[in-house]
Amino acid sequence: MDGREMMQAQDAGPAVCGPVARIDRLAGERVLVVLEDGTGFPLYRKELDQFAIREGEELEPGASARIFGELLPKRARACAMNYLLHMDRTEQQLRRKLQELGYPQQAAEQAVEYVRSFHYLDDVRYAVNYMTGHADGRSLRRMEQELYQRGISRESFEKALLQVETPDEEQQIRKLLEKKHYSGAEADRRETERITRFLLGRGYRMSAIQHVLLDIEPKTV
Repeated sequence: MDGREMMQAQDAGPAVCGPVARIDRLAGERVLVVLEDGTGFPLYRKELDQFAIREGEELEPGASARIFGELLPKRARACAMNYLLHMDRTEQQLRRKLQELGYPQQAAEQAVEYVRSFHYLDDVRYAVNYMTGHADGRSLRRMEQELYQRGISRESFEKALLQVETPDEEQQIRKLLEKKHYSGAEADRRETERITRFLLGRGYRMSAIQHVLLDIEPKTV
């Protein structure tokens, strides 16, 4: 156990006790133990006997201390490390994954803090990589919205924005107009309004859209 793990074990808080309301079966050999107060935690079926856990019976303080103070934090950290092994994730995505696996909030938060302390989890880095990888085909506003949906805070987004080259939105608009076979010479008002709504829906600024549309209109002598 390294220094960070020791500190997290000390911060585990009081043992969670109470009657076991039910034991739900999960995938493989895993189960979810749910106490009457709604607290749930995942174990392996063989551990039910090890910790003397049975429906309708009290969770013993000694078993609770081991489960919540040692077992769950350690497994949550391992799950977090594995989840981040091949792909960058946001803090929100990691929390949701741990929640899906049944880990209680305290164990999940400890795992998030643990991987963050080693910079395996970094929302600013995630945002930088995302914007760099999508800069050719997405407006800045659209990338901002998509990152917010992934749990990136405004502060992290603004920090990332300082590290990337902002997309050339007018060039992107021109490419989209070409792809849509839009012709300023042939388009009527209805078609122009339709393509404008389409571009606004993609997150482009009205000023940029109008500038490009005016620029491609046929010039009168």
